[in-house]
Amino acid sequence: MAFRRRAKSHPLFSQEFLIHNHADIGFCLVLSVFIALMFEVTAKTAFLFILPQYNVSVPTADGELVQYHYGLKDLVTILFYIFIAIILHAVVQEYALDKINRRLHLSKVKHSKFNESGQLVAFHLTSLIWCLYVVVTEGYISNPRSLWENYPHVYLPFQVKFFYLCQLAYWLHALPELYFQKVRKEDIPRQLQCIALYLAHIAGAYLLNLSRLGLILLLLQYLAEFFFHMARLVYFTDENNEKLFNVWAVVFVVTRLFTLTLYILVIGFGLPRVENQALEPERGNLFSFLFNNILFRMSVLLLVCLFQASVMWRFIHFQLRRWREYWHEQSSRKRAAAATAGAKQQAKPLKRDSGYHENGVVKAENGTSPRTKKLKSP
Repeated sequence: MAFRRRAKSHPLFSQEFLIHNHADIGFCLVLSVFIALMFEVTAKTAFLFILPQYNVSVPTADGELVQYHYGLKDLVTILFYIFIAIILHAVVQEYALDKINRRLHLSKVKHSKFNESGQLVAFHLTSLIWCLYVVVTEGYISNPRSLWENYPHVYLPFQVKFFYLCQLAYWLHALPELYFQKVRKEDIPRQLQCIALYLAHIAGAYLLNLSRLGLILLLLQYLAEFFFHMARLVYFTDENNEKLFNVWAVVFVVTRLFTLTLYILVIGFGLPRVENQALEPERGNLFSFLFNNILFRMSVLLLVCLFQASVMWRFIHFQLRRWREYWHEQSSRKRAAAATAGAKQQAKPLKRDSGYHENGVVKAENGTSPRTKKLKSP
């Protein structure tokens, strides 16, 4: 008990130390893994953290091709890249976002949203380029039938498996970052919902051997998210500039339509052609065997359609509210401009030929009433 009290009072175990030095702790752990590669005794263990495991030689027409499948050792690799993501998060925050925040002088609420969007712009842009490179080099775009042909896709190329492991590591690292970045309590439920949805979709595509479909869907999702967070960054720097929000609205609608079309094409029409397959747990098709039946597929497709419909409903509601606020602001500006113009016109002195009117009586310039002119009698 005495040791526990001393440990809690020690600076190494304090909350402030963990918040301000979590990136340094992660860097030390990553460095220790790289140092372990230098020694023969620990090199084999260190490779578990750095490289994807479960490699298999698959015979092809040109020879043998090394591919990978998933297993429990992937958790070790994901843990290592969680620390890598924490380090990169701190680098982007310190050397880019903090310097921009000092120049903008944003409020506390806008400061938090600016940091969130800045981190996600960097991540989405990197993932977008990486995912596009993978789907082009693997031929998933040029040959859409490959999304369901030879399902389940148990064996993955190196770059596909490594991409999925890094994606899972990033979204898992976002959980402790909620604590390290001191996110406001009002924003935590929304961010937890976002993280849970990304983890469910990525892990589901990885475990159900739908990696090819998952890559295309992530490409579409990250494209829309990149434009949204980029529009928010531009808006924080200049509140009158909302043009990127219009671009994001178009991209969002297009990506939702493509996403729903792909789900229906692959799950509704493609996978039924390869439905009758034998269960081979040693091959790694247990989850895909349970998934690829008509009841489960239709249930998933129904959930996807309902989810996409709810997303589109919230998007339409957001756009209508935004347009109402815009037209209300424009009408307020027009009324204010008209009132200002009317006030200026009233303040402008009226020119008179002689004198001015007061209570319906014409008076001369010196304040005396002009003498009435007598009419001569005929």
